[in-house]
Amino acid sequence: MRTFLGLGSWCEAPAGRLFVGVATIVALIVAARAGAGPLGGVVQTKARPGTAPAPAIVYAEPADGAAPRRPGRFEMLQKGRAFVPAVLAIPVGSTVDFPNRDPIFHNIFSLSPPEPFDLGLYRAGEARSRVFTRPGAYRVFCNIHPEMTAFIAVAPSPWVALADAQGRYRLELPPGRYRLTALSERASPTSIEVVVGTAPADAPPLTLDELQFVAARHKNKFGQDYPASAYGTRKPGPDR
Repeated sequence: MRTFLGLGSWCEAPAGRLFVGVATIVALIVAARAGAGPLGGVVQTKARPGTAPAPAIVYAEPADGAAPRRPGRFEMLQKGRAFVPAVLAIPVGSTVDFPNRDPIFHNIFSLSPPEPFDLGLYRAGEARSRVFTRPGAYRVFCNIHPEMTAFIAVAPSPWVALADAQGRYRLELPPGRYRLTALSERASPTSIEVVVGTAPADAPPLTLDELQFVAARHKNKFGQDYPASAYGTRKPGPDR
């Protein structure tokens, strides 16, 4: 489990991973006119050979003031004993709906310190919702099916994006100075500072390092190991 500890700081426990502090690089991106403009860039990930990097999330925070709150509504399905999508990037204050599209019961929960929650047991065709009022990183599971894992990054600002498979992202930012942060389920955050104007601009690359990530099996909502019967014929293994 990970939690947001401050600007650009996240931690995870009890799986032996602790990420606090960020590598801060200062860069200037100057545009010519006043107004709003798009900012693009690429997240580069150092991953182990033969392992695809985890999806990267990028968000921007104003360097000279508080970020506005613009919550939205999002959906994370339970389908085929999996979360769809498996990764969400949302602004703080947003609502996530968890509809059950499987013909079986599910019990969605998170023990992540920012704001643990338990949606309880619910049947096929039903849905439960959760409002994420605190920024942070949330590992989400099903208390019945240990193979179901998801990751929700709740950003402290409305300017947040999920990078594509090549690590590319785009944010529409009003002019000003920003702290730009990238993170993933397997990597400590990294940040740079940028100055944005109206003309389209590209940020310097953000680099995430997954080489220190150690996978471990998660516990159920009671903090205990899942019973062997929960895995069926599968051999229990670490989370992704």
